Amino acid sequence: MVRLPLTPEQLAAGRRLGGRLRAARGARTLAEVAGEAGISPETLRKIEAGRMATPAFATVAALAQVLALSLDELAELTLTAPGEEAVRSAG
Repeated sequence: MVRLPLTPEQLAAGRRLGGRLRAARGARTLAEVAGEAGISPETLRKIEAGRMATPAFATVAALAQVLALSLDELAELTLTAPGEEAVRSAG
């Protein structure tokens, strides 16, 4: 299966997600947080740098738990650009 290139919006959302995770990590080492989340330090480094704009849900969920972040907050970062109202489905 061929993966389509990411849109500029998806890339921007990945950068917002990475920035939030990096801020939440604070003074903790990248290796420490990655180990607790069960992912490689290189994976966490790529996510924080915005080079992995669409990480797997399980990865995001593990990081959210380790960093005491709400999945709702992280989802909000990926659904909206700064200053925009959240996109919500009626469903």
